[in-house]
Amino acid sequence: MKQFLLPENGKFYRANLHCHTVISDGKKTPEEIKEIYKSHGYSVVAYTDHNVQVAHPELRDPDFLPLNGVEYNINNFGYPGKNREVKTCHLCFIATREDIKYAVCYTDSYVKHGAARDYIDVSMRNPDEPDYPRIYSPECINDMIKKGRKAGYFVTYNHPDWSQERFPDYTRYHGMNAMEIANYGCIKSGFDSYCSREYDDMLRNGERIFCIGADDNHNKIDVGEPGCDSLGAWTMIKAEKLEYDTIGQALLDGHCYASMGPEIKALWYENGTVHVETSDAVSISMIYGVKFAQKVDARQGETVNTADFKLRNKSKWFRIRVIDKEGKPADSHAYFLDELDLSDMEQA
Repeated sequence: MKQFLLPENGKFYRANLHCHTVISDGKKTPEEIKEIYKSHGYSVVAYTDHNVQVAHPELRDPDFLPLNGVEYNINNFGYPGKNREVKTCHLCFIATREDIKYAVCYTDSYVKHGAARDYIDVSMRNPDEPDYPRIYSPECINDMIKKGRKAGYFVTYNHPDWSQERFPDYTRYHGMNAMEIANYGCIKSGFDSYCSREYDDMLRNGERIFCIGADDNHNKIDVGEPGCDSLGAWTMIKAEKLEYDTIGQALLDGHCYASMGPEIKALWYENGTVHVETSDAVSISMIYGVKFAQKVDARQGETVNTADFKLRNKSKWFRIRVIDKEGKPADSHAYFLDELDLSDMEQA
């Protein structure tokens, strides 16, 4: 029997889950962001301005869904400060339900951007809760992750390379929903922010988390110009319909994958074999949590669109990577063998 790792039914929606506007340090208005992304085939944008959560229901239409979100930074120096040599941790909280009224872990002293301060009165801040005392420590960061998830947020860990966090810094964080395997804004700035190694570190450290791709766009350079930080990394979400709570639940369920180019069109397990269908690719790989991997390569000048991998049960998990002819990747999140029905493996 087929066990679909990406849902059999539904539609894929392209999403940018990390976005900044003039409300914080971005250069485009929320309306301009919608125009840019919708005109390039996106259906979902999570508006995650720094440290202040502002909803944009006026931007919603049948083909475009704005998600409510915020990016929190937890610095290891007193804020304000521009010391680029010290570490920081950034987390995006994306509301998975439309009825989530208040943000959690709000800290007024972190809202330094003039435009953001203008929006405090309309932000999703609970006026009855005191400021959350952010401290750059695993204890504080893990508490924020826990509070965010309890409140119904999809919590992502962002751009460890830009943040100057290294192993074992990020392996001390636990319980997030996902981490950014690709952060296009940081890549365009010159950082090595295709973070597959960091994602595998998390998995091998025992985390069961998803991976996403996101722009982290600030739009200081216009679309089409060299250096533009938009439209380069995204998350494909498969859901039955483009409705807020449906998309939010699809994220929580991991019905998604990260991409900078290729498509993963279908992914299922059956009779001891993982089957993958993709857009035109030069390679399709299955990566394990042990010293083993499998790969299908296209012949020179050709492409491949399918791969079948006999599942090895020596690893706790596996994930899929697709590379297109331009060298751009797509990554599934990790699938854990103890969450699959493997009763048919012996007969395979």
